[in-house]
Amino acid sequence: MKTAEELIASVPTGLWHRGASAPSESGRTFEVLNPATGTVLAEVADATPADARAALDAAVAAADDWAATPPRKRAEILRAAFETVTARADDFALLMTLEMGKVLPEARGEVAYGAEFLRWFSEEAVRIGGRTATAPAGTGEILVTREPVGPCLAITPWNFPLAMGTRKIGPALAAGATMIVKPAEDTPLTMLALGQVFTEVGLPAGVLSVLPTTDAATVVAELMNDTRLRKVSFTGSTGVGKILLAQAAGNVLRTSMELGGNAPFIVFDDADIDAAVEGAMAAKMRNGGEACTAANRILVHNPVREQFSAALTERIAALRTGPGWHDYSNVGPIINAGQRSSIAELVDAAAAAGARVRTGGAVVDGPGFFYQPTVIDEIPDGCAILTEEIFGPVAAIVGFDTEEEAIAAANDTEYGLAAYFYSQNLARVQRVSRALQAGMVGVNRGVISDPAAPFGGIKQSGLGTEGGSEGIEEYLNIKYIALPPAYPAK
Repeated sequence: MKTAEELIASVPTGLWHRGASAPSESGRTFEVLNPATGTVLAEVADATPADARAALDAAVAAADDWAATPPRKRAEILRAAFETVTARADDFALLMTLEMGKVLPEARGEVAYGAEFLRWFSEEAVRIGGRTATAPAGTGEILVTREPVGPCLAITPWNFPLAMGTRKIGPALAAGATMIVKPAEDTPLTMLALGQVFTEVGLPAGVLSVLPTTDAATVVAELMNDTRLRKVSFTGSTGVGKILLAQAAGNVLRTSMELGGNAPFIVFDDADIDAAVEGAMAAKMRNGGEACTAANRILVHNPVREQFSAALTERIAALRTGPGWHDYSNVGPIINAGQRSSIAELVDAAAAAGARVRTGGAVVDGPGFFYQPTVIDEIPDGCAILTEEIFGPVAAIVGFDTEEEAIAAANDTEYGLAAYFYSQNLARVQRVSRALQAGMVGVNRGVISDPAAPFGGIKQSGLGTEGGSEGIEEYLNIKYIALPPAYPAK
């Protein structure tokens, strides 16, 4: 494992373009900060619209050859990338901790999770199928094939710098499509390091480009206004997703949108309370709460509410904040000062309205962007903390009296990404699983993401699916070829 200084020095800081690191056309760079200290980690090239056009030129030039590359060869490249990332797991984990802040054990977990998309889709690459049939009227033969969609754009968020990239790159490359990645401004280093890995394992130049930029709106618009781009995949806020959907309409682009969430976490009175507390810790505090699948509203059956709340408060109060590379740290920093302010505003507004802060509830003094792990309950109706994504280490608890009330409260949101509930009653498990309006439901478990399972939401949480056998379909077009009858009519 490299030291932090050695690691940062080894990461390419230019645009990843045509299989190599290159400066921006403008020569501009921008600083990447360590959120645990507020200090500069590195300066990286700042892509311009001209750089975006050049990357798309390269993606278009490589598209036909990559589409014609045998699936087994594409699979072998993805598998080699999986093996290389896995071999460098400690380096990738430390890199994510340095630029994003998550504690090292969670960073190592993300490396394993993110790398698995490369392995999973290496296996899916050789299973792209089609079908044949005889037209019922005997007028001809029906041949259905799947072909790569063409050059794609992936826009990835800062909270999972590796996995949100591999979840898009894996299926695109497996399908035979080329890809341009625009990583989050806060966390470009991990994706630049991944671009370097792909070149090392033999990915042809132009198939994958990485464009860090501080001018995302202009760079993305340049690409999406170009008719040669065929698909955009975005993970981020619903507000930005709506803007991208409007832009995509101009050229009728294929879109995948993994957007905001407001996940309910329901604890019924027949739940195993110890297990529910453990699940809530995972669903709420994983990644410091900076996840779109995080439990945003913890709904607890009133007969067990105080028991559950006291136990959860005890667990969260024991968490220690600190730089992610320290062994004592359980919760790392918030990504930046702006995000920390948003969290503080939600908590402060709820407290001012009469909510009870059971533990935490304040910014941590000192360097970096830390916020105390927090539990808040007795929250009045109408507080923004119950309707907006918290995206931080804050557990908001409310009570309910009946199953119907819990379901209504859980579904009372414009979002529908993830939902969780705990119950030991089989009939209730069946009822509630079906009643919850979410693309993913966790039953007696607080972590549900799996590369082999589909990931996606409904309502204003997005469109399309990532992961699982379904994920590669987002990067394939269906083509119907009408053939003459195999046996001419007599």
